[in-house]
Amino acid sequence: MVKRVTILFLVLLLANFISVSLLHSSDYKGENIIYAIHPLGGRAVYTDLGMVELESRKLRLVTFTTDTLGFHDSEKIYCDPKTMLPFKVERNVSWWFGKEYIIEDYDQSNFTLTIKKFRGKRKINEQILKSNGPIYNAILLPLYPRSIPKLDIGWSFVFRLPQEFEVKLVSVDEIKIAGKKFNAYHFISNPDKFEIWINKDNPLEPLKIKGKGSFKYSLSMKEYDLKPQE
Repeated sequence: MVKRVTILFLVLLLANFISVSLLHSSDYKGENIIYAIHPLGGRAVYTDLGMVELESRKLRLVTFTTDTLGFHDSEKIYCDPKTMLPFKVERNVSWWFGKEYIIEDYDQSNFTLTIKKFRGKRKINEQILKSNGPIYNAILLPLYPRSIPKLDIGWSFVFRLPQEFEVKLVSVDEIKIAGKKFNAYHFISNPDKFEIWINKDNPLEPLKIKGKGSFKYSLSMKEYDLKPQE
């Protein structure tokens, strides 16, 4: 079950690409996306909370919660508002076997990710992962196309989680999500681990994510809401 959930988060929302021209976080403050999880059942919810201060830094905060088959994962993701590179992630995970609190610290200068796991106040594990470039966060990845003025078939990007992947735009498909038809950018990954469809029209929300490992599943958008900013 833990392996299945890890795969789920890895592909979800393929999600973290980088660009200095990303839209200001205030443009999407209040954005809320609800996904249905198939075939497990349950749902995942993405929410943009805008700008906050953490460790004397101004950061963008988004949350992502998953509930399926007795498993619950609540994440707070703090990231640079210009590049969307993660700074810190705090996770509260609970399932049949117990509860864990996980902290992910990203050092984008040295390309390292430190993961600490706690049960109660006791640290039970710590590992440091090294990459050869900036390390992204899967939940934030689908936001990157919003920064690209023109997406053409064949466009691709390499990102690290810290494992390295290439994502490539292969087609524009008509798909039906939540009873509505959308024209969607269709991306695939190399290695062949996932596919993702992102709305071709503004606000380019991620519509569907499909896992292609030993355990096949998909996430499809049920509801989308972006409250107008005052």
